[in-house]
Amino acid sequence: MLSEPTLTTKAKRIGLLCKCTILVWLFFVNSVQAQVKPTTAAERLNGLQKRKLLEEKSLLKNITFRNIGPVQMNGRVVDIEANPDDPTEFYVAYASGGLWYTHTNGQSFTPLFDKEDAMTIGDVAVNWKTGTVWVGTGEANSSRSSYSGIGVYKSTDKGKTWQYLGLPESQHIGKIVLHPSDDNTAWVAVLGHLYSPNKERGVYKTTDGGKTWKQTLYIDENTGAVEMDINNKNPSELYATVWHRERRAWDWIESGKTSAIYKSNDGGDTWKDITQPGSGFATGDKLGRIGVAVFQKNPGIVYAVIDNNNLKPDTAKKKIDSTKYNLDDFKNITREAFAALDNKKLDTFLMRNGFDEKYRSASVKELVRNDKVKPTAVYDWLVADDGFQNAGIIGCEVYRSDDAGATWKKTNTKELTTFSTYGYYFAKLSLSATDENKVVVLGFNCIYSSDGGKTFKPADKNTTHADWHACWIDPNKDGHWIAGNDGGCNITYDYGKHWYKVTSIAVGQFYNIATDDAKPYNVYGGLQDNGTWFGPSKLNGFNRGGDDDEDEGGEAEDGPEMYTWKSIGGGDGMQVQVDTRDNKTVYAGSQFGYYGRRSTDGGRGISIHPMHELGEAKLRYNWQTPIWLSKHGQDVFYYGTNKFHRSLNKGEKLEALSGDLTNGKREGKVPYGTLTTIVESPLKFGLIYIGTDDGNIQVTKDDGYTWTKVNVNIKTIPQGLYVSRVMPSMYKESRVYATLNGYRNDHFNAYLFVSEDYGTTWMQLGTDLPAEPLNVVKEDPKKENILYVGSDNGLYASFNRGQSFMTLGNIPRVAVHDIAIQQRDNEMVVGTHGRSIYITKLDAVQSAFDKSLK
Repeated sequence: MLSEPTLTTKAKRIGLLCKCTILVWLFFVNSVQAQVKPTTAAERLNGLQKRKLLEEKSLLKNITFRNIGPVQMNGRVVDIEANPDDPTEFYVAYASGGLWYTHTNGQSFTPLFDKEDAMTIGDVAVNWKTGTVWVGTGEANSSRSSYSGIGVYKSTDKGKTWQYLGLPESQHIGKIVLHPSDDNTAWVAVLGHLYSPNKERGVYKTTDGGKTWKQTLYIDENTGAVEMDINNKNPSELYATVWHRERRAWDWIESGKTSAIYKSNDGGDTWKDITQPGSGFATGDKLGRIGVAVFQKNPGIVYAVIDNNNLKPDTAKKKIDSTKYNLDDFKNITREAFAALDNKKLDTFLMRNGFDEKYRSASVKELVRNDKVKPTAVYDWLVADDGFQNAGIIGCEVYRSDDAGATWKKTNTKELTTFSTYGYYFAKLSLSATDENKVVVLGFNCIYSSDGGKTFKPADKNTTHADWHACWIDPNKDGHWIAGNDGGCNITYDYGKHWYKVTSIAVGQFYNIATDDAKPYNVYGGLQDNGTWFGPSKLNGFNRGGDDDEDEGGEAEDGPEMYTWKSIGGGDGMQVQVDTRDNKTVYAGSQFGYYGRRSTDGGRGISIHPMHELGEAKLRYNWQTPIWLSKHGQDVFYYGTNKFHRSLNKGEKLEALSGDLTNGKREGKVPYGTLTTIVESPLKFGLIYIGTDDGNIQVTKDDGYTWTKVNVNIKTIPQGLYVSRVMPSMYKESRVYATLNGYRNDHFNAYLFVSEDYGTTWMQLGTDLPAEPLNVVKEDPKKENILYVGSDNGLYASFNRGQSFMTLGNIPRVAVHDIAIQQRDNEMVVGTHGRSIYITKLDAVQSAFDKSLK
């Protein structure tokens, strides 16, 4: 979640007629979006049964894949639970990579959750005396990649086998608390749906080991429970934090007046808000996520951390630097004031902020003087619009109660910046079991206080990753922490002075992958908050996992830790394209379209990020901005904002060839109305398809000069769904496939379509697929009738061009974000969002297809 340079805001110069048109359009869009209904729990559970049927009838269930890593960069850790009597034994829960167990202090791990129906985890709780493990599925961090779960699971044999306990509408679970002496009693903090309101959120309690549940705390359909703690000396005393948050595809409201801490004195049967005005706790209409922890040695002491989104009081005296201009100087500037600006200072400001050289003091002043642009155009060009705009908020605050929550006092004496601008992603704290003054707060940084929260110092290092979500503190040695972040799991024995990384397992969260034509070929990919990497598809030039003859894929002799990967970019790694003429020139980048061209051999590269002209409507960039390198001529490079851009010289100069190919901008904190996919036909140069996040599919047959909208217009299909992939066929020029994805509407149906006439008409495929949003579709390189799709829960294959499907291979039920086909080696490369990269040879699949025809 590291933020790159931000985007700019749209200039708002529209007349009355345009305003009326926009109002009509917004009414239309709202009507369309209303058609996209969240998938019900019953429909999702029915989907699980459909998946089991596809598994049972699959002719490809024995196809084995080898995992090639990387292990250097792991995925997001959400929880850690360690044995207090033997801390070398612990569980690590990943946002989308399942549950892992070690009894060797992290030297080796065993996956425990691979055969269950949900790989995404929100929390894990362990009764170490009985070996009972509870798992709440569905990550609670509410990011763009927080997959929804289906409820609670329990194991009574330390994770060897599992029992499903229900709560299917929970979708995202923040915490499970176990009764200290009654193994049948537990409480669950249910955050609820991410992209839609629902009433099945709050605190749920069971007294019969999860057979039945009772909702004991409910606030409203947008406020769910995210954190809990218990007084182990008096388990009738519990605390629960509730959080108001509303995410939509175009907007993100991460705070509200209903966020609070509730307390129960009767075992969670009834609850009372203990942070109302007058309690000493934070107040206001923009209270964000809250974490809470009880000091068990003296349970009257309770700590809380809050992401306070209320604005800071403007009491500080600002020092004005008269030698240079600042952004705010241009916010409300008049035409006359702009004309009076100092030319030298204006030139310096424009150069430092990346304005094209054609925009300097003389030219910009002339544009303003002649009413070509507004006097505020410079400000409009620079202002962010990417979902991270929380400048000026109070942010992280730590509170302490010494009377079991009756009153609160803020502890930090100085501003804490550890939440950066997205505290909703963390807001958790951990306490020493022996010293009431030792507190760890998790945010972008991991910070530590030894004086009761008055002052904090960084506890992370350059060797650790940012964005911390979990920290277990050894009750017998409070300098010993096992902590998790977006890069994996780390251990310290000296309060964070020194760390070492322990999770050498392949749990990377890939967004997109590509391959080159080297021998052996390399795999490239962008990972969530872990940059862009590339690594070999084989070890020492040999395919060590997979038999070319008899075995169906083969079992890997060497694990993913044997593969050496190299970094070629930071931030959140996004899409990758490789020039196969040299297998070294790579186009890669980070979120919101900040791409570059560079060589894997090193050296200086170029930046690729088109910008709008001064005074024009701002370009909009998807989180995973699409790019494509033409296979017909690899000097030709395509790039998508809300427009289609083309370069004829390897990205050095991009030209916008289209107008807005989306349905237009929608007001909100998240860029929306953006291109999501660009693909050129392998059979014809200039035959290009694009998809958008608001449901458009457009085609050009003249390399981008003219476009035709060819949306899927089937009455039974919701309109406005995210177009996750468009794939022109390698077998027939007029054939094209498309997948639509309703994840951003909590709509989980699988939508796959084919057109035989360039998108003029569409037919739905894969009607037997379970309720799992689809991310990618690919054709087999040798057999026209074999089709592959990747969903949020797995990989599927069809032998009849999508009429029916079966599960494919031994990959866990993890989100498959991308599939690459290496035609020369006849191999499939699968990029997962939680278990890194898998590869298998396709010979066995093709052989099974041939046998099915006999």
